[in-house]
Amino acid sequence: MSRCSKIHRSRWTLCSATAETFRWALENENRICLCSFMSAQFDDLPDEVRTEVQAFADVNIAWLKKMLVAAKVASPREAEKRARAIYSGIVDAQLMARSRADIALYDSLIESYRTAGLLPA
Repeated sequence: MSRCSKIHRSRWTLCSATAETFRWALENENRICLCSFMSAQFDDLPDEVRTEVQAFADVNIAWLKKMLVAAKVASPREAEKRARAIYSGIVDAQLMARSRADIALYDSLIESYRTAGLLPA
């Protein structure tokens, strides 16, 4: 594998780091991302907190988009859509697993995203 291919592959693999970070929260007393929790209560949040909750998601999506483009997995035009799908899929998997106190469910959902090509295998 060429050096360039290795660099692209490692950037694509970094997208899986997002899934591992969210998994860690579940391993830590079945917790979830605070911004995910607050997103569920969005209507009840003060405006300043709403702005920060949206910014958290935007920063994560922008980073994923950058990694997808750098890894040549998606074009700049398609990367935004894919980054949103990755982020929302991971967040939703975490919420489902937490509601059942079942980290194996999270792992199964993430694996299905890998099988479908949404995340690197």
